[in-house]
Amino acid sequence: MYENFSFNILKQSNDGRLGIIHTPHGDVKTPAFIFCGTKGSVKGISPYQLNELNTQIILSNTYHLFVYPGSEHIKRHGGLHKFIGWNKPMFSDSGGFQIFSLGNGSVADEIKGKRSGVSTLSKITEEGAIFRSYWDGSKQLLTPEISIQVQRNIGTDLIVALDECTPYHSDRRYTEKSMYRSHRWELRSLNEFESHDDGSQALYGIVQGGVHPDFRKVSAEFVSEHNFFAAAIGGTLGASKEQMYEVVGMAMDNLIKTRPIHLLGIGGICDIFNGVRMGIDTFDCVHPTRIARHGGALVKREYRDDERREHINLKRSEYANDDNPIEKDCNCPTCRLFSRAYLHYLLKVNELLALQAIAMHNIYFMNQLMSEIRSGLTNDNLSEVKYKWK
Repeated sequence: MYENFSFNILKQSNDGRLGIIHTPHGDVKTPAFIFCGTKGSVKGISPYQLNELNTQIILSNTYHLFVYPGSEHIKRHGGLHKFIGWNKPMFSDSGGFQIFSLGNGSVADEIKGKRSGVSTLSKITEEGAIFRSYWDGSKQLLTPEISIQVQRNIGTDLIVALDECTPYHSDRRYTEKSMYRSHRWELRSLNEFESHDDGSQALYGIVQGGVHPDFRKVSAEFVSEHNFFAAAIGGTLGASKEQMYEVVGMAMDNLIKTRPIHLLGIGGICDIFNGVRMGIDTFDCVHPTRIARHGGALVKREYRDDERREHINLKRSEYANDDNPIEKDCNCPTCRLFSRAYLHYLLKVNELLALQAIAMHNIYFMNQLMSEIRSGLTNDNLSEVKYKWK
């Protein structure tokens, strides 16, 4: 298995590790950030622009593509790479996180320990998850086997076993029950994967277990004991950043370090530096493009107007007459062309160009951040890089 995939660790230190993930669609230099193109598109940004902004890899979501247009439709059009015009590596999640969010309303609130929104999840059973399609209201079933079949049809390079992302408010008893069900689902995912493996994809196992050290140990050991190409740390990661770092550490202590390790759904600058230090190789998050749609531009520490945030809000009136770019030392197309004042104006009059321009800056920003982190690891000066960016 995985004959067309490999992971080479180029350098290991107390600050983290440098590596390369080799895939049939090219290499991914790690540590790396994976941008979310949930429905086969990074919102407002073309594949050409992503490439020009030095993007290595993007992610698409199994659940959304399963609901519409359906994986068979994408397969008929040559697979997702051809369908969307992207010829670099692609990652797909399993749909498990959507099961979690469907069952508990707002994902952001759930992570904070709250509950809101309307559930469209009908039932989670040993077989899989039954839910109502947001597209046409029809009843649908997502099983481990179907999740793998969908990912096979869309043809992403790096794929993920189906799991249940246990809500933060779940008690210890349910968390344990959910974790072992996820393990059984992961084994079914692995069996389905192995039965049709043609060397074009590599499968990630997922570490669950909530905030409980003993469960995280059990789950990490489970993933390490089976023939997954890599591991992804998922599930609820705690009620604070401090607890999140502890939970990630619980998993890291028991994972095979020769395999790639991915941290699901995390993308804050501070979180990335902490993850790199713990040995995380790849990250994904909607944050950079989501905040752009609300006027949020990521900036290094010297450009921030609030130390509590890693971005500035260009909708604020103070930027109406600011003729500076978002960052004076940024070489992205947005900073080369536009002032903060112009971007503020575009946001006020609801011009789509504002959302695209800020998203382009944020994508370039994240790619530059990861590039400098890799340089910092190479040159043993990551602390200097961290001070500049964090």
